[in-house]
Amino acid sequence: MKTAVFYGIKDLKIEECDLPEVSENKILIKIEACAICTWEQRVYTGVKKVEYPFIGGHEIAAEIVALGSNIDKTKWQVGDKVVFGTNLACGECDFCKSGEEQNCLDFNHSKQLEGLPHKGMGGLSEYMLVESKHLFHYFGVTPEEAALTEPLSCVVHSCETADIQYGDLVVVIGCGIMGLLHVALAVKSGARVIACDLNSERLELAKKIGAHYIVDSSKEELSTKVKEISHNLGANVVFDTTPIHSVAEESIELVSNTGKVILYSSFYPDEPVSFSPDKLHKGGYSIAGTANSNSRDFVRASKMISERVIDMRPFISEIVPFADVVAGFESAIKGDKYRVVVRF
Repeated sequence: MKTAVFYGIKDLKIEECDLPEVSENKILIKIEACAICTWEQRVYTGVKKVEYPFIGGHEIAAEIVALGSNIDKTKWQVGDKVVFGTNLACGECDFCKSGEEQNCLDFNHSKQLEGLPHKGMGGLSEYMLVESKHLFHYFGVTPEEAALTEPLSCVVHSCETADIQYGDLVVVIGCGIMGLLHVALAVKSGARVIACDLNSERLELAKKIGAHYIVDSSKEELSTKVKEISHNLGANVVFDTTPIHSVAEESIELVSNTGKVILYSSFYPDEPVSFSPDKLHKGGYSIAGTANSNSRDFVRASKMISERVIDMRPFISEIVPFADVVAGFESAIKGDKYRVVVRF
């Protein structure tokens, strides 16, 4: 089989390796589509440091092609369409054992997976050998759509952390794919949603998927708009989906008393944020971070995509064949797309 391997910054090669043998407790999946996440883009450009050689890819849709002898055949069958959930948590720490795998103490992107020649998440390979607990069925949509289950699952977790209530005023800062998925889920949760970005095309898509208000922050002050719409109360929930520390500070200024600020993105560079502890004390609002997702999030994300409760098609900007994976990365890092998806 073939796999794409990072050997250095912008040094990605397709190479041949042995097809994994199916061990008794594993399932062999044939990967049909793998989306290029921002995480892998940062590996490609050298912003995210990994130990080379490294196999990336974790937004995966696949088909089951072989079952180990101990796999329950009533639940899994050859030909099933599946998405592969995160297997990066250790499964042993207190957080994993209490169902909070997304905050595992030993979250590891660089495991050595059985059947692969190098460390890494493995999705940029033609086949993977996996445990059934990391698989989730999907139905009725294309593999390209299903490959976006992992990012949607992370946004499900983020929105549940925010505990959006009917009628809440929700601000989403940043209208890349993750910001727009926050918009879509917040609208489905019965909230009034303000979407903010500098890009007019992204704001138009935000409006199309349900945002009640859009703010082009190059032309108007988001804080002024929030005060106007909220009648000076502030936003009940503010999602910062950008990697910019100054935007995190702005987010805190927008939140209402007893509201929530959710810092969704990783921050590059990771610089300190200042806020008024007295305002926090008196206002009773909270600041929370959220990253990754767990199995519960995956179950619901795969169902929403299968039924197109959340339609992922607008977020597939480009599809490239596996042979052109390098061109796919070069396209993705331009920053003008939602997701570039590699099709096997």
